[in-house]
Amino acid sequence: MKKTLIAAALASLSLVAFTGAASAKDLQTLGITVGSLGNPYYVALVKGATAEAKKINPNAQVTAVSADYDLNKQFTQIDNFIAKGVSMILVTAADQNAILPAIKRAQAAGITVIGVDVNAEGADAVVQTNNVEAGKISCAFLADKINHKGNVIIENGEQVSAVIDRVTGCKATLGQYPDIKIISDNENGHGSRDGAFVVGQGYFVRFSDIAGIFAVNDPQAIGTELAAKQAHRDQGLVITSVDGAPDIVNELKTNSAIQASASQDPYSMGEIGVKTGYGIMNGQKPAERTTLMAPKLITRENVDSYVGWTQH
Repeated sequence: MKKTLIAAALASLSLVAFTGAASAKDLQTLGITVGSLGNPYYVALVKGATAEAKKINPNAQVTAVSADYDLNKQFTQIDNFIAKGVSMILVTAADQNAILPAIKRAQAAGITVIGVDVNAEGADAVVQTNNVEAGKISCAFLADKINHKGNVIIENGEQVSAVIDRVTGCKATLGQYPDIKIISDNENGHGSRDGAFVVGQGYFVRFSDIAGIFAVNDPQAIGTELAAKQAHRDQGLVITSVDGAPDIVNELKTNSAIQASASQDPYSMGEIGVKTGYGIMNGQKPAERTTLMAPKLITRENVDSYVGWTQH
């Protein structure tokens, strides 16, 4: 996403002027629970959120934890934030619907809760990428590269709203082409390189003819490509994904099977999440509960001009 668009998004969330400094609620403590801090995407999101929190209050205390896509673990983390009396919680919900009781407990304690990256039922607001669009543009590129025909795999992931939306967008695009056959769409790469490597090994044993693979995030794309190389099946294969991660930038600068990724901006997502939450804390709700950030397709052709996650 262009910096000008991010700046505009942040500006649109500016707080109304308060009658006096004493009337503004302080952001003293921020709790963040994300999918996995082993994923650079969430590390960038936490950095953006922390930067914005420190901008609001240089003395703000930020605690970030990894739920590892485990709902029960995330419940415990949110309860710990409640016990600590944090001012705000950012949550990447392990389950967008089942997270509701924990969110209600936090709100009953006077804590503002913002969903980031995925939807979170009951959250005061949500900030996420337009994941349906991300799936659409990534799979449109894939379809074009395989000349709109052949066997395609959709490598699924953890069933959070972001992943579900990406798969929905991808299927909507691929469904326009009768000569494209989706031969697998239910394997879970678990959002990780290692998980996708194992799943990918299975693909290249089961299927003798694979034209393209859409992976729901960049770590999975990289793991899948490693499996393809091991099976000597990477030549002529087209892999696309979603994230625009630093590792994908490197892949796109080589002769990799990975040829495109619909980029997200997790750093700005963290910023906007905190900005939105602080506004809500002080009586200003956003015009829309959900803020959708537009993805941009990164390819070999435009990667050199791509402003990545850390360029802030």
